[in-house]
Amino acid sequence: MKVAIMGFGTIGSGVYKVLTTNEDVIAKRVGEKLEVAYVLDRRQFPGEPWEQLVVDDYNIIANDPSVDIVVETMGGVEPAYTFVKAMLEHGKHVTTSNKALVADKGADLIKTARDNNVNFLFEASVGGGIPIIRPILECLTGDVIEEISGIVNGTTNYIMTKMTEDGSEFEDVLKEAQELGYAEKDPTADIEGHDAQRKIAILTSLICGQQVEYTDIPTEGISNISSNDIKYAKAIGRNIKLLATSTATGDTYVARVAPYLLAPEHPLFAVNDVFNAIFVHGNMLGDGMFYGSGAGSLPTASAVVGDIVEMARHKDENIFLEWKPEKKVLADASVVESAFFARTKSSKSDVEGAFGKVEFVEGIVDGEVGFVTDVMTEADYESKAAALDIVKMIRVR
Repeated sequence: MKVAIMGFGTIGSGVYKVLTTNEDVIAKRVGEKLEVAYVLDRRQFPGEPWEQLVVDDYNIIANDPSVDIVVETMGGVEPAYTFVKAMLEHGKHVTTSNKALVADKGADLIKTARDNNVNFLFEASVGGGIPIIRPILECLTGDVIEEISGIVNGTTNYIMTKMTEDGSEFEDVLKEAQELGYAEKDPTADIEGHDAQRKIAILTSLICGQQVEYTDIPTEGISNISSNDIKYAKAIGRNIKLLATSTATGDTYVARVAPYLLAPEHPLFAVNDVFNAIFVHGNMLGDGMFYGSGAGSLPTASAVVGDIVEMARHKDENIFLEWKPEKKVLADASVVESAFFARTKSSKSDVEGAFGKVEFVEGIVDGEVGFVTDVMTEADYESKAAALDIVKMIRVR
């Protein structure tokens, strides 16, 4: 069975390595050998083992009837969407690690795959090497998923971990993360939460079976988190983590990406460094958590190859995925209840006048006081906080 890889960067080359290194064991699991027939890339790779496989025109792959499975690891929406749609329309199965493509065009590509009796799978688009999509769709198919909360970006989790352990400022840790290869030269998608925003949109779309627009999900990153915020967090025995959350409310979901203060008993409290974890609550399962390497060449490639094997086993049939193109309207995030931590330059009496009884945190920064509120809605918090000189607010879970 022949496989083509479109995009031979970090993940695409990792897929090639997994397929060649574990060739024999994969063949046993599929029932036949998988052979990489093409690599689509603009570069030539002289002297490399895959040099003779390189092509620069996706139509060569699309028009070769011997190619059964295509891997897309190019990134971005275009030209990936055009290339993937063409492959599906030519009767080829496609797997991708591209969360931008899946979040934006997932419903359309799933329909295209169904119309052509092939499959479009994307396990690696959310948790990297962590299996989460297939467990939700297959293992938990009898459950109503009532909540998904996750640390789904290794870059931001590494930064928050180092800030917590070393007391460093955000900019210093970001620079270190870039030097180590954990953060991109332009880290905006990671540190401003856009990467996590797309991932929670994908998961919410799958559990509700309709298109969730990632742009509808209120999103905050970690670029405004400071070493003083970390000091306050330590003073109340909590860690700050960037979470992507989606919670059932009525007949829809409410979703958000933002930093949260987590207590030690929270299952995501101790998820550190570049590791990811996704917490799931089902009405039958109760609580479950998936933990592991959420990024990197080989962990992500491992999830891609898992899709390849799944598609090879279902070569002549479409695996049904419910993701309708009709837009799912999300609930207003301001209705969600939580406690809130805030830093203010207002007096303690003014804080108590606005919020009533709170837990104060003092002695961290001169000229200000921190406090933790009781549980209330976001709208209630905003209304009460309007009377105070607030420096920073972080939600508490």
